[in-house]
Amino acid sequence: MTKAIQSSVQVGELATGHALTVPLFSFSGSNSSAPSVYIQANVHGAEVQGNAVIYQLMTLLEGYQVLGDIRFAPLANPLGINQKSGEFTLGRFDPITGVNWNREYFDHQVDVDAWYSDHQHLTNDGLFLAYRSMLVEACRARLDNPFGISTGHRLAVSLQTMAHQADIVLDLHTGPKSCKHLYCPEYDIDAARFFSIPYTLIIPNSFGGAMDEAIFCPWWQLTQYALSQGREFSVPVSAFTLELASQERIDLADALEDAKGILAYLSYRGVIANKINPAKMVRFGCYLRDYKKFHAPKAGLVEYCAAVGKPLTAGQPLVNILRMDLYGSEQVYQAISFPMDCVPILHFASASVHQGTELYKVMTKVFAIPST
Repeated sequence: MTKAIQSSVQVGELATGHALTVPLFSFSGSNSSAPSVYIQANVHGAEVQGNAVIYQLMTLLEGYQVLGDIRFAPLANPLGINQKSGEFTLGRFDPITGVNWNREYFDHQVDVDAWYSDHQHLTNDGLFLAYRSMLVEACRARLDNPFGISTGHRLAVSLQTMAHQADIVLDLHTGPKSCKHLYCPEYDIDAARFFSIPYTLIIPNSFGGAMDEAIFCPWWQLTQYALSQGREFSVPVSAFTLELASQERIDLADALEDAKGILAYLSYRGVIANKINPAKMVRFGCYLRDYKKFHAPKAGLVEYCAAVGKPLTAGQPLVNILRMDLYGSEQVYQAISFPMDCVPILHFASASVHQGTELYKVMTKVFAIPST
């Protein structure tokens, strides 16, 4: 039986002087040539379901033959997790700067032309090793910036340093009120058929601030530049964000299904020796440019009519808005619809909204993803 080794990593210090730490669990693989994996969860305080998925993954891995090293970082943001207000967990934004915790990662902005010119004599394996070392050292240098860095940026770069040391990176999140969906880079869309997730957002191969982009973008840039110089290889590192339904929720049975989907992908990649087949399900995709936000046309109390994960025909009710201040007039109750066919993916958690609140995110121009 394979057992996880527990440790921790310091990601900052509290005002009291106490160390701010994140627990780590590691499985050592038996094959040094197998891909290595880094999986984190709970970067946003209320998004706890990823911890249940990690629990199920570690439990299952104890009975499997692990070939590649796997590192888990549950409870990845102790500051956000402990940011409570009454019965609610806030923890989406750094309370010091107001920045989204998942937008504080380091944009390397590698001068790929110059770097490749200095290293093009290396074999592919040597090239990848040198590039990875450069990314890791750049993160460590960032942490040692003589002018210092913000609390949130230090947390993010500490996590990013660990992620850069892996070949496969999974960042586990949830939405407010959400169905499951996967963020997948355009060049790696084939991977979507393994996860137990019905909807996939296909994102550009560029940096937008999130963990997955912080990991795969430098490697995509290296791959494309090498190709322009007549050298061809696949992008060596894969990174995805998995949105595991709604926040403030733990569902261990559902977590087991998502864990099996992750294991199907890890099996396909040769991280574990066991053969795990992906769930038989229809999967759909949408390009990020066709992922639309719907904002409240006016303030009020909102009844969310459209179910997440269910196709919605143009003209069907999306929300009903109740305005008690307009009681006695025709404007007291208004049905609002979306002007085109879509699939609602997530909606705002509260029924009380200001004008301009982002009520829904919906997929449009949805298409089926081949299963093979």
